[in-house]
Amino acid sequence: MGNGSLREAESVSRSPDRDLELRCVRLGFIPLTDCAVLVAAREQGFFARHGLDVRLCREPSWANIRDKVDSGALDGAHMLAPMALAAGQGVPGAGIRPITTAFSLGLNGNAITVSRGLYQRLQEADPVAMATRPITARALKTVIAADQRAGRPPLTFATVFSFSAHDLQLRYWLAAAGIDPDRDVRLVVIPPPRVADHLEAGLIDGYCVGEPWNSLAVEEGTGCCVATSSDLAPLHPEKVLLLRPAFAQRHPDAAARLVAALIESCRFCDVPRNWTLIREVLTHLHYLNAPMSSLLNETGVPFNIAHPTIRSHHQFTIFHRYRANAPTAERAHWLLAQLVHHRLVPAPSETVRERLLAGFDPGLFSRALVLVAEQARLNALEAHQTATLT
Repeated sequence: MGNGSLREAESVSRSPDRDLELRCVRLGFIPLTDCAVLVAAREQGFFARHGLDVRLCREPSWANIRDKVDSGALDGAHMLAPMALAAGQGVPGAGIRPITTAFSLGLNGNAITVSRGLYQRLQEADPVAMATRPITARALKTVIAADQRAGRPPLTFATVFSFSAHDLQLRYWLAAAGIDPDRDVRLVVIPPPRVADHLEAGLIDGYCVGEPWNSLAVEEGTGCCVATSSDLAPLHPEKVLLLRPAFAQRHPDAAARLVAALIESCRFCDVPRNWTLIREVLTHLHYLNAPMSSLLNETGVPFNIAHPTIRSHHQFTIFHRYRANAPTAERAHWLLAQLVHHRLVPAPSETVRERLLAGFDPGLFSRALVLVAEQARLNALEAHQTATLT
């Protein structure tokens, strides 16, 4: 999986020995650390092992992915889990309805980062609150009150999409300190790869985003990470594999093989000894185009510059452990409750709720698990035969 053997992100992994009912599958992704699951599935041959031709398409924003899945330009995508639920409910701006997902790409993985200038103000406003970990927004409430008295414009915070775990987590962090996210600050949407540049330019004061864009700001000295999503909502669902319903219905065998390959890839990505290989590929221009030091760093980034506490990335981003990949009704219920609580979507009727939960397809996931077990049996048989021959 080194750079020497790297194929272009637009190239196709092929396995000629299986005749599926499908031309290549087009999957979109956003340049984030958790797209490693899709990248490893292609680069390590998990897709090919299951007889799939897969084309990975890097997209600049979640809105772009939404539109391409809607139009059929993509068969599926690395997708925000709350966005999938909002889309299935027909909320304006969310896109795709109905939805089909049979796979969660992992748990945790986000963080809240503020500018160095704002961090300094927070320390001066409430040093006691800033001395604890995770840092609450108590000091921020004091700063906001001072700005309001002085007639200054509200601070600006960014999330990556209105219907995202990032938006929910930022709102929770603010509200827990008595800050009204809709009145006391200005919330804007910026695509993940651009948030660090906006922070450095002074266009925003903070953001909630997935890795590596928190670690990058910390490493470059432009931001301070004040809390991670594993602090705020441990084991929260983050991304899902969203498939166009027409694709899943027309190609059920390919859909099951796709999920099986991703289960194997998640197992691979969850093992720290594989991270060097993963980093080498993710840093490539066609994937994240980010420094290796900001990707899956075992020594503990993202971290707060003032509190360089070692934090294991193995708990910060979870690819497979804790049944991370199962599209459970419990996780869908939790996400929907959060969206309703923060008034991002209306409370659904029982009919709509049932339709949304039907989109999280445990049957397809179960069929994929059978294929994973069969592939493991074949791998063991091949290894035995190879050992016998040698």
